[in-house]
Amino acid sequence: MELKIAALNFMYAVCGALLTLVFMALGYKLFDRMTPFDTSRELAAKNLAVGIVIGAIFIGLGIAVGLVVGLGLN
Repeated sequence: MELKIAALNFMYAVCGALLTLVFMALGYKLFDRMTPFDTSRELAAKNLAVGIVIGAIFIGLGIAVGLVVGLGLN
């Protein structure tokens, strides 16, 4: 019985990780469409301000989706 619960929690964690990656990609694409500049080109040009904003988007989405997944495991 405990093994079944552990396997189910593991599957929740894997699905949550995949969901987090999908939402991070969607967040990046949305940010890229909302801004008047090409985000990829600015990151390639080593624009520190754009890198910090993208990093903040990834951290924020990771925390939000991680909390949802964590609460779903309980």
